[in-house]
Amino acid sequence: MQRPVGIDLFAGAGGLSLGFEQAGFDVVAAVEIDPIHAAVHKFNFPDCTMIPKSVIGLSGNDIRKTTKLGSRRVDIVFGGAPCQGFSLIGQRALDDPRNALVREFVRIVAELDASYFVFENVKGLALGQHQKFLNELIEAFNAIGYRLRLPWQVLNASSYNVPQHRQRLILLGAKNGLRLPTYPSPVTVAAGSKNGVLPLGPSCREALADLPEAEDFTDLLDSDSVETNAWGEPSVYARRLRCLDDDAWFFGYPRIWNPKKLTSSLRTVHTEISRRRFIEAVPGRIEPISRFFRLPATGVSNTLRAGTDSARGAFTSPRPVHYEKPRCITVREMARLHGFPDWFRFNKTKWHGARQIGNAVPPPLAFAIATQIINALGIRVKKPQTVIRLGDSDLLRMGMSQASAFWGIAVPIGRRDRKSGARKRKQEETEAERLAALEAGSYV
Repeated sequence: MQRPVGIDLFAGAGGLSLGFEQAGFDVVAAVEIDPIHAAVHKFNFPDCTMIPKSVIGLSGNDIRKTTKLGSRRVDIVFGGAPCQGFSLIGQRALDDPRNALVREFVRIVAELDASYFVFENVKGLALGQHQKFLNELIEAFNAIGYRLRLPWQVLNASSYNVPQHRQRLILLGAKNGLRLPTYPSPVTVAAGSKNGVLPLGPSCREALADLPEAEDFTDLLDSDSVETNAWGEPSVYARRLRCLDDDAWFFGYPRIWNPKKLTSSLRTVHTEISRRRFIEAVPGRIEPISRFFRLPATGVSNTLRAGTDSARGAFTSPRPVHYEKPRCITVREMARLHGFPDWFRFNKTKWHGARQIGNAVPPPLAFAIATQIINALGIRVKKPQTVIRLGDSDLLRMGMSQASAFWGIAVPIGRRDRKSGARKRKQEETEAERLAALEAGSYV
């Protein structure tokens, strides 16, 4: 029996793609406008057809032709339009041009005649006046022949075996006449909680303690990877992310990779002043000068954020401070806190790598949602026999110009206009530079 077919819109690096693959879907196509993110997705999902363009103007037939799907049924379309604040001006919020990407999601679901859809977004979309927008979105899905599981729910990744507090609005929909999926029930409570009958989820220490210490390797000052035997004893959670057991792949395709290689671990240069502040910071609290969150060893991370793109300043959102070491965590440590397995890699730079994680849905949360779609489909999936070789590592080292040239497209990300008062900044500024600006009071 063929595996059910999924298509990822606004794919980014592929958090949803991975969770849906692990649940038993073949993710045959992904659409992503940012060529750097598209390159990273291609590295991790080499058999998935990447469409490196905007969804605006992209038709369902375009997707079918590009992926050679023909008339084969599309079982699920999933994704979340990037949040730009969701304009509520005017009588019909969904008609506002600034909300176009959400309308495009609805259109593509209809044109692909997908059996199911999953729409994810910020929890704020379900609050206050934004509910007007959400209600119009539900009406739009109803108009094209889809029912939704109501009331909608905001799910927290920490309830699904992720060591991070991260809430996302999830909409589940099915074509009229098909069985509606249900929301996944929580399986864990956040480490550090003092109530609940569910088992505790992984803590920051359980997620990170077995990783080799990045600052022990001078190679990681220039490279994001190093081969080493300095791995510690893993927790149950870390064993799964290191793929030490066969069931760690769930129903996804095993990858060929080097489990001794520490990746996505380019080091950060900190000043001694910053290090002293970091070590004195209270775990689970914000360090008052840098405003960086210090991870609690026995609790969960705060929400890992993406920062801004080049059109809005190219600022990296602050990475948390390690619960034990006087430094910010690495991109690999961010990935651990997000539920990405160690074979999954990101762009070499800290800026792009952190953005790719901060923009992603944690794969364990995506897996829990996707499993509910599998249940609604009434399919009993099997573990695949095919093993996948990861893509060319050059895909992880591309800047915007290189990635655009690779895909044969123009650079799609607009440069900032000097008239807006924005200044040119390095896209990959070090944390030391950022902290120096903070300490001088000049950071905006």
